[in-house]
Amino acid sequence: MKKISAFLIVVFLATSFYQCKTSKESLISSPKTLPFSSRVSALLGKMTTEEKIGQLNLVTPGGAVTGSVVSTDVEAKIKAGNVGGIFGIRGADKVRQAQQIAVEQSRLGIPLLVGMDVIHGHQTMFPIPLGLSCSWDPALIEQTARVAAVEATADGLMWAFSPMVDIARDPRWGRISEGSGEDPFLGSLIARAMVKGYQGNDLAAKNTLAACVKHYALYGAAEGGRDYATVDMSRIKMHNEYLPPYKAAIDAGVVSVMTSFNTSENVPATANQYLYHDVLRNWWAFNGLVVTDYTAINEMMAHGLGDLETVSALALKNTVDMDMVGEGFLTTLKNSLDKGVITMKDIDLACGRVLTIKEQLGILDDPYKYCDESRQEEIMSQEHRDFARKVAAESFVLLKNDKNVLPLKKGSSIAVVGPLANSRRNMLGTWSVSGDFEKAVTVLEGFREVAAGTGTSISYAKGANISDDPVFAKKVNAFGEEITIDKRSPEDMISEAVGLAKNADVVVAVMGEAADMTGEASSMADIGLQPSQVKLLEALKEVGKPIVLVLYNGRPMTLKWENEQIDAILDVWFGGTEGGRAVADVLFGSVNPSGRLTTSFPVHVGQIPVYHSMLNTGRPYRGEEASKFKSNYLDIPNEALFPFGFGLSYTSFEYGDVVLSAPSMAKGGNIKCAVTVKNTGNLEGREVVQLYIQDVAASISRPVKELKGFQKISLKPGESKRIEFTIDESLLSFYNTDLKLVSEPGAFKAMVGPNSRDLKEKAFELK
Repeated sequence: MKKISAFLIVVFLATSFYQCKTSKESLISSPKTLPFSSRVSALLGKMTTEEKIGQLNLVTPGGAVTGSVVSTDVEAKIKAGNVGGIFGIRGADKVRQAQQIAVEQSRLGIPLLVGMDVIHGHQTMFPIPLGLSCSWDPALIEQTARVAAVEATADGLMWAFSPMVDIARDPRWGRISEGSGEDPFLGSLIARAMVKGYQGNDLAAKNTLAACVKHYALYGAAEGGRDYATVDMSRIKMHNEYLPPYKAAIDAGVVSVMTSFNTSENVPATANQYLYHDVLRNWWAFNGLVVTDYTAINEMMAHGLGDLETVSALALKNTVDMDMVGEGFLTTLKNSLDKGVITMKDIDLACGRVLTIKEQLGILDDPYKYCDESRQEEIMSQEHRDFARKVAAESFVLLKNDKNVLPLKKGSSIAVVGPLANSRRNMLGTWSVSGDFEKAVTVLEGFREVAAGTGTSISYAKGANISDDPVFAKKVNAFGEEITIDKRSPEDMISEAVGLAKNADVVVAVMGEAADMTGEASSMADIGLQPSQVKLLEALKEVGKPIVLVLYNGRPMTLKWENEQIDAILDVWFGGTEGGRAVADVLFGSVNPSGRLTTSFPVHVGQIPVYHSMLNTGRPYRGEEASKFKSNYLDIPNEALFPFGFGLSYTSFEYGDVVLSAPSMAKGGNIKCAVTVKNTGNLEGREVVQLYIQDVAASISRPVKELKGFQKISLKPGESKRIEFTIDESLLSFYNTDLKLVSEPGAFKAMVGPNSRDLKEKAFELK
């Protein structure tokens, strides 16, 4: 986190509340009866060229930032009308004081757009987005965004740089933690849910946020999993697999879009005509605000597109409206206008879109509508914390449970060990911009609270550092000390943990990644547990007691040895403020885990990318023993260790055969696909029944399976339920070589099961 700038000191010291002056040359006091477009047009008519360009300038005085550049002379620029928006500060009082400078001391008194990265909660932190997606519950995810909007607006904010909807199939990429996984169907549903949660039904309400879908486009396909790297893919793959979640957000009414850092077809997204002119503006008819990511315009110089004046003009001509931090617009657009490289119409369009979102939010009527300090009680309320605890438990995925080690028995002796068992600093996970880790609940605290009064003996030892490598730790600790290297030797720490394990009935090892081992600029080539933690597990294994691995992670990890040697594995991602209590709820059986993976876990990094909807090859490997002249590895399996959609329960489910209402369907018609699911265990549980479809013969190669529906159901022991899906043409359509959305007559397969691997199928035909 950056130090508070001189501007913020001024903001903190300001105390008087500004009342709009009737003499101000501003439309803040204009009649509300004016048509929206007329109002914005009238304001544009009063602005100088410099003031219009100023509205395109988004700055940060420091605070919550994601780049090495911090804006300077922010207060003076606001007074001069050279700032349209600000981010990195929060607090109703501080935002009011910043707005006062804009409204009282600039010529036109146009209020600021105030934003922040509200990613998985505001101050009440929910699980990281990848964890949230594993709930397979869009309605629940929508509610988390609604809570975040309530808290953020009570904290002075009006604009969230979220949702991040990038499809990601390379777990080496750190920002996989910030999205919803590998699948466009599920990702699209979650994109819609989050936009609706943030924006509600009335963007002008005091407790709704303007959402900003990001990063448009294709950022999740960065080569090598390296952040900011090149993306190269066909337009068919782009439209069928990577663009749908962005389109879903647009269709849901999102009012702003953020550019991505990557190139596409050798052109940086921020200047990519195909992505913005052709697709976003013309094809999808998006008329809202486009804002760059942090200094993305300036970074086009490193991509080789020219000097700052050149790339700034390219971005504006590409319908980019707001320049985040780089100030290329502010410092060069007037020159480009004078040279005829850009036109006043280009500037007016961009400025008009900035003013439009301010109008939609209602701050042209009331600059201080988000500055109500009496709403502070809405932030981190007990109701919100209780909900966060529920959501966290919904996100956990049970990956293994041999001999029903879980749930744990109360009254037993439990050794809780591991570097993340009592590490409050790491509980919230990455992108917890406004979260206070000091208010988070650790796993050890959750255990002691949930097991209190039950006669359960709980002992604790750290056992190992997250990493013993000080060079690596320094890189991870950029935002604070997340990896603490103990003064004791690794051998002494392991010895202590082994001693506790010998006297316990079961060992709970809480391990994984530090919070910022994933997130932006946190790419990893080795995505297994750090050697220090593996050594601890190996020593604990020698004791011979049952071991439960509680995994904190922001990405799929390579867990081949752990899956072979450890009795139970519960992936809890980073569960947020109440994650520690939620872990205890699930491990002690108060909650039966129902999370399902939204990303495939590879056996080895050499498999990457491995995902459920890959294309077949001309020499397909079908699970037989590895042989020459087949598309298989000689040394590892082709399949994922844990496939997309996978997750266990404390009970068991049995699937009947797939039944279709008819063997074929006519174009424009539909058929029903049904399966009966039975709870064959002894506990009530929830199952995610998943529908996949394969287009067997088409004009282009089609994936071996695509998720096309799911239902999350609850069944009591012995209870059966018939689950029915409606298959219509929309589920069979795809973009062909002409980029036309088509459905082609021919053979299809409907496949239903508990995950993308264990499926029952039935053939049908589209006439």
